[in-house]
Amino acid sequence: MPHLGSMPDRQDKPRTLLVGWISRLDLALELGLSVDTLRRWEAMRTGPPCVRAGRKVYYRRAAVEEWLEEQELAAPRRRRAGGRRS
Repeated sequence: MPHLGSMPDRQDKPRTLLVGWISRLDLALELGLSVDTLRRWEAMRTGPPCVRAGRKVYYRRAAVEEWLEEQELAAPRRRRAGGRRS
């Protein structure tokens, strides 16, 4: 039986594989949306791009930021209320 002190501890090793990625639940929380909304956007192919790993869905943070910027550029410009045009 190996000595417990010599066994690698999973908690000692930093998790690096998912750095830069966010789960569907975490993205929903950050954006103030429901998970169902993100699921619906995925089905409609209108939301940020995502990948599946088994049953889990992940979004690359940089891709979400790019998608948000695209939404900003595509948004109709609104005029300020109450002002007069010169």
